Formats: sequence, structure tokens, C-alpha cells
Amino acid sequence: MKGIIEACVAALVLLAPIHISAEQAGAGQRGRGAAPAPAAPAAAAQRSPGAGPIIVFETASKGSFEMETYPNEAPKTVAHILALVKRNFYNGQRVHRVVPGFVVQWGDPLSRDYTRRDRWGTGGSGKPVGVAEMNPKRTHRLGAVAAAHAGDPRMADSQIYVTLAATPRLDGDFTVFAQVISGMDVVRTLQVGDVIRRATVK
Repeated sequence: MKGIIEACVAALVLLAPIHISAEQAGAGQRGRGAAPAPAAPAAAAQRSPGAGPIIVFETASKGSFEMETYPNEAPKTVAHILALVKRNFYNGQRVHRVVPGFVVQWGDPLSRDYTRRDRWGTGGSGKPVGVAEMNPKRTHRLGAVAAAHAGDPRMADSQIYVTLAATPRLDGDFTVFAQVISGMDVVRTLQVGDVIRRATVK
């Protein structure tokens, strides 16, 4: 009996999540001289009924991930983001915000320029969505994709974020317009400065 209990405790320790900051993770890799991880293909996507087009984001070094969109619940937001993707707006941008256990965010064209790093997170396409499209059907569960804004959901533009955990406190304040359906393991590895090599509509 004692042996079984000890084995269970050991398994729980191995499964316990370890939270470290992006800076700590980067410092650890630099200290060991580790090379960037090879790009990993996204796993097979499982779509939900009524979902719209899929957006594929390919990173320069971490792999790719896919998100299904929800045009029925957020038509203007989805149309806005899809239009940006189709004109290669996100290509070459960098992840500019990572809060472990909370969100990963990108979508600022200023992030292409390291000399303007102090302003990352302040830019956009210059044309906000213009409406708030929060819908109780689309909530901030793990992997939810929403339109970021500085206080008014109608002013959301090109910046988007993915939740790294269920975050119901954001419901009603930010438009969830998509959901990661493949490659969430890639999203979890993203750090500030990682490059979005290409975004495409599937």
C-alpha cells in the first residue's frame, strides 16, 4: 500500500505545472546555449459546428497553430481579421505580450521594428472594427481568441490574443471571435519577440 501511495505522489509532482516568466525561460535557454526548437506541424484540427474559415499562423521557430472563426457571432470582427490576414498584415510581426497563465498577444505592425520596442502594443491597422460583438455563446475558455482593445471594444483593431487558461472575467468586455483548434502546445511556448512568419486563411 505504501508503495502505491508513493508512486501516486511522484506522478502528481511530475504533472504539476511549472510557471516561469518569458524572461526566465529566455535566460535559461541562453545560459545553456540552446538552439531554437525546430518548427512543429500543427496537429489535426477538430472543427465545431457552424464555424467559419480557419486561420493558420506559422511562426519562424516554434511551429504553427490554427484557429476556427465564428462569423455567426462576430461577423464584423471576423471579416476585419480575415481581410488583414489576406493582405499579409500579420506576416513578420512579433509577439509583443506574454503573461504566463493568462494570454499571448500580437497584431501590432510596430513589432516588426526592434528599435521601436518601447511602443510595441500601441499600433494597429488604423481601422477599428467599429462595433462590439461580445456573445454569450463564445466565452474566454482555454484557447479562446479575442480582439484586444484599450478600453472600448468598438475600437478593437488588429491586435488579438489567445487565452492560456479559462478567463471568464473577460467575458462581456472583449469579443471572442475564434478558438485555437490545433497547435495549442505551440501557443504555450510563444515568448515576446517570437516572429509570426506567415498567416493564411485555410
